[in-house]
Amino acid sequence: MHGYRGGSYGLDEPRSLRDRAGEYALLPLRIFLGVTFVYAGLDKLTDSAFLSASGTGSIGGMMNAVRDTSAIPGLVDLALKSPEGFGYAIAIGELLVGLGTLAGLWARLAALGGVLISLSLWLTVSWRTEPYYYGNDLVYLMAWLPLLLAGAPYLSLDALRGGRRRR
Repeated sequence: MHGYRGGSYGLDEPRSLRDRAGEYALLPLRIFLGVTFVYAGLDKLTDSAFLSASGTGSIGGMMNAVRDTSAIPGLVDLALKSPEGFGYAIAIGELLVGLGTLAGLWARLAALGGVLISLSLWLTVSWRTEPYYYGNDLVYLMAWLPLLLAGAPYLSLDALRGGRRRR
């Protein structure tokens, strides 16, 4: 029989290497984004300069610097009402998104968090980066989209939970 199999195989039907590789194609992206966001969150949480309202390397200083060049100055103004709180929100958000992505727990929700963090950073911090492809926030935004669409169907807590529900 030829044609698309739709990913469902009988117990005795062998799967080709190509089929297995396709199943796990998003795993390297999931690991990269998970590790990167965990690292970014921990880096921010352990950097006292970042979690300050002003000064070199602070979230407040960065927000003040990009306020007039961002696509959404109102979002920057909102962050500037409590720069420390915004810094903690970003850092904890990155940490939770990264951990959820690595574990594959509520993977689509974690990916949505990654999309929203990356989108907000692109529209504020890296909006004026020229040429646009030098700004990493847009690349992260695009990298999160396949995980948002596909979730974590393999090697994940979501897959484990799904297997239990089917039994």
